[in-house]
Amino acid sequence: MAGGVVAGGVTLGVAELVSLLVSPDSTPLEAVGGWIVDHTPDGFREWVIGLVGTNDKLLLFVSMGVVAVALAVAAGLVEQVRRPFGSALFAVFGLLSTVAALGRPNAAWTWALPSLIGVVAGILMLRSLIEKITALDEVAADDLPTERRQVMRGLAIAGGLALVGGVAGRIIGLRSRDVSAERADVQLPTPTGPEPSVEPGADLKIPGLTPYLTSNSGFYRIDTALTVPQVSKDDWSLRIHGMVDREIRLSYADLTAKTPIERLVTLCCVSNPVGGDLIGNARWLGYRLDELINAAGPHPDADMVLSRSADGFTAGSPLAVLLDGRDAMLAVGMNGEPLPTAHGYPARLVVPGLYGYVSATKWVTELEITRFDRAEAFWTKRGWSAKGPIKTECRIDTPRGGTHAPGKITIAGVAWAQHRGIKGVEVRIDQGDWQPARLAVAPSIDTWVQWAFDWDATGNGPHTIRARATDGTGETQTDQDQDVVPDGATGYPSLTVRIG
Repeated sequence: MAGGVVAGGVTLGVAELVSLLVSPDSTPLEAVGGWIVDHTPDGFREWVIGLVGTNDKLLLFVSMGVVAVALAVAAGLVEQVRRPFGSALFAVFGLLSTVAALGRPNAAWTWALPSLIGVVAGILMLRSLIEKITALDEVAADDLPTERRQVMRGLAIAGGLALVGGVAGRIIGLRSRDVSAERADVQLPTPTGPEPSVEPGADLKIPGLTPYLTSNSGFYRIDTALTVPQVSKDDWSLRIHGMVDREIRLSYADLTAKTPIERLVTLCCVSNPVGGDLIGNARWLGYRLDELINAAGPHPDADMVLSRSADGFTAGSPLAVLLDGRDAMLAVGMNGEPLPTAHGYPARLVVPGLYGYVSATKWVTELEITRFDRAEAFWTKRGWSAKGPIKTECRIDTPRGGTHAPGKITIAGVAWAQHRGIKGVEVRIDQGDWQPARLAVAPSIDTWVQWAFDWDATGNGPHTIRARATDGTGETQTDQDQDVVPDGATGYPSLTVRIG
């Protein structure tokens, strides 16, 4: 058993070291993890996100680690009783991780090397250790304790070296491509026009109510990247091509000749359940997408922009939406800072009114002007809706469930219908009438708005609170419950409290 674990550690450790010369995304864990993300059924994926939220990637890595240890133990036991079947298990793992690596976006043939070299080293270590362990059976009884100590010492040394090598490879790889120091030195451009301000009346500052602006550290993160891509602004470029009169390639330095804007925009994930927290509001600084795209001369029959990330992710946005005058942008700043690496540094897309899976591409490197009948993006290939307009929704933040004393209770939350705005929010207690809540000031129709309702709570026992929002066009959110697949959840948020 110990021999298998040590051999497994050698496999992963050597693979990590080899990946330093190839790509950080070519390691077995990254490759297999990426394959799992790409092929996980949507229903199971959404269940996991609902269970652990943005810790889904951590859960995946921990799960892969547990499975890797279990497979290594099994290989060691099998090799000891039926050689070379344990080695064959290692070879199968190497083949599968090699195929997974070569199937990743942007993969080159060299991405096979970490898995192949790592598994060869693991097999050699496994066979060597099993031979030593087997040899103990031929040792005289008086010498057995000494020989066993020597074998265990060898196992410990080999395991330690494998662990040190793997950790060192991972640390060196992360540090060699870390862009945090570069990001800290970035000087953001000064936006033109008046800066968007958050009026005092936009934040009701009610205890338990979500603040109007979401901090960078508190902003939700949902994407397909297992580890945060580290893209240097000096290496970054944006290529605009496809159905255009002229192809354009912009470097980060080229952006300084463009006119920057700063806007308040709320982003929302299509995986956000009714009442969920996969939504956030920030101040974004960047460059208008309509100006960038129009400079390339899009063809009249084009209707889609397929954006690509540095890690190979794609999103398909309706071209008409990006050109209709809304503040869709190539963002480089967030809440007065350069984009955090986890949120797309050095550049990402921000589009008011569209769910993130069709618009909010992080670490963006390409905009391909095309058609919906010619190209499919990452999530639309998996059965999600192609265009993804954000639905009119609201959320109840306070009070929390539980028991409350009779008297005045403030019910409060946020409502959103990006690029349409919120006209009103209503609250219903049990089966009573819908009653209007008061709205906070809305600095922009592209952000959420806070709301509050003062309830004179009487009558001991449980009470159900529901809320609904009406957008700027007069459309009220539906009461029909729908899952997040294929184009966003619907239904009224509700909670039950007990008075007494």
